[in-house]
Order: sequence, then structure tokens, then C-alpha cells
Amino acid sequence: MSQRLPDGPRKALLIVNGRARNGGAALDGPKAILAEAGITLVECPCEEGTKAADAIRARASEGFTEVIVGGGDGTMNAAAPGLVATGLPLGILPLGTANDLARSLEIPTDPVEAARVIAAGRARPIDLGDVNGHLYFNVASIGFSAVLARELSSESKKRWGVLGYAITAFRLLRRMRPFSVIIGHDGGREQTKTIQVAVGNGRNYGGGMTVDADAQPDDGMLDVYSLEIDHWWRLVALAPSMRRGTHGAWSDVRTLRTKACTLTTRRPMRVNADGELVTQTPARFQVHPGAVRIFAPETVDKEAADQQPADQSAGGASAA
Repeated sequence: MSQRLPDGPRKALLIVNGRARNGGAALDGPKAILAEAGITLVECPCEEGTKAADAIRARASEGFTEVIVGGGDGTMNAAAPGLVATGLPLGILPLGTANDLARSLEIPTDPVEAARVIAAGRARPIDLGDVNGHLYFNVASIGFSAVLARELSSESKKRWGVLGYAITAFRLLRRMRPFSVIIGHDGGREQTKTIQVAVGNGRNYGGGMTVDADAQPDDGMLDVYSLEIDHWWRLVALAPSMRRGTHGAWSDVRTLRTKACTLTTRRPMRVNADGELVTQTPARFQVHPGAVRIFAPETVDKEAADQQPADQSAGGASAA
């Protein structure tokens, strides 16, 4: 549940990744919204080779109440260690290609509207995933998506946006071959052949794909799936279900929910976390519940809504 920041002056460290797909967009509108809310902005450009986490840690003692980051999922990922170390809440200005973290938290992709969410000052605790000590917000995976991350150039992302994922993915599909992996979890081990194993902390990844229909970024769990398909065209058939998060119903998709797991392969394989290649197998995954706070819109209590008496719902509809 989100909580409003304490009353008092607000001072934000503003970090913008100018190399993000929309990083060169004019930020006058979002800055005006934040200023109207009484937030003092101190800009900290991230130069080539400078990590956002380092900048956050280095300047945390300057009285900041929050950090605002403009960029895509990779930029948010780079900021995560600094946010954990300082405890400062995060405001997101979505300027990337996929913006899956913003999507998971229902933050508007329009930077002006996203600034209004930050201005409202309601911060929601969310979990962080961890693979071999590397933190991530959305999903970490091996196999197909890791190869995709390696081959998807920043130039094609800037030019094509989310469509760039689809174009590059289609080119890769025909040459992908299943590999062997051992999935360890909850005291057991499962060996299988797959083209991808994904371990999700959040809800969305890959430009709007859904880890699981019931996944939430604050449920304290990791949602794992393995694509155990024989032919590339099966992935095309699976695509609509993967967008909805219902692919677990297919016979060639293995799913599980756990707090920790391991992936072991015969040869080391690269691990893609939030679109960045960060480590390799053997890989150990765990979840850190409520590790960071992010400014997000108020969410509807869906469980309470589902339990609302039918006549009350009907009455509300009639009154409307």
C-alpha cells in the first residue's frame, strides 16, 4: 500500500539518461509540474560510464527527499543499488523503449502525466529480484531473451521502439535451439530442455509481455516460466497468451512460483536482467520484499472489488 511522504519541503535529485530512446525529449513540461508541487530539482547528468547508483550514493547526504530518474528500464535497473543503499524513494519519468516497470505500476508513459504521479507524493514499496547479487525490477532470464538483448542494438530501439523487439525476435526465432537446464527450487530439482527460462519479480517485461496474470511487484514471490517448445512457430502461437500472462495453461510451458531458485546449465549462459546482460549461469535468484519505494498511482483493491455483493454492484451501475 502506498504512503504519502511526510509534509515539508521536497528536494529531488534528477538523473536523466540522454541516451534513452526519448532521453532527448524536452522535459520542460514535467519540470514545471514538479516545480508547481514545490519540489526543488537538482539535476545530475549521467555522463558516459557514470552509473546512476554511484551518483545517488555520492550525493545522498545533500538533503534529498527523493530521486527522480528519466530513462528506460535499464536506467532504473542501474539506479536500484543506490536506492536500496540510501532508502530514497524513486520517481519515474518513462523515457525508454519498453518502460515495463512503469507499466507494471500503472505509471503513465507520458512524462508530464508521470510527473503528476510524482508530485502527488504517494510512494509504494515494491520488491526487487536478485540474480547472483545483481538487482532487478522486472525479469531476469536465460536463453532466447538474453540473445535478443545482446543482438538488439540501441540504434534499432531508438528507430523502431517496441517494434524493434519484434523485428529482432523474429530473426532470432528460426535459429534458436533448445538447451538443457536444471531448475532448483523449494528443495527439489527439475531437469528439462527449453529455449528460455524467465524469473519474474514484476509483472511486465519485453515491451508489454506479462510474466503471469497474477504476478505483482509487491507479492514477495518470483514467478518462473520455462518455454519448452520444439518449433519456433509454437512461440508465435503462444505470443497472445504471453501478453496476457496466461501461457502457463499451455502444455509446453512450465511455471512455478517461489521465493528463490537456481538455474544450472552445462555451459555458462548469459543472464539478461531488465534488458541488460549482467551475469551468467549458474545463477541463483532470490527476492527482496519491499526493498524500494516508488511513486505510483493509487491502486484499486481488486480482491475487495471481487467480493463486493452483486446487488451493490448492480445498484451502483443503475445509479450511474
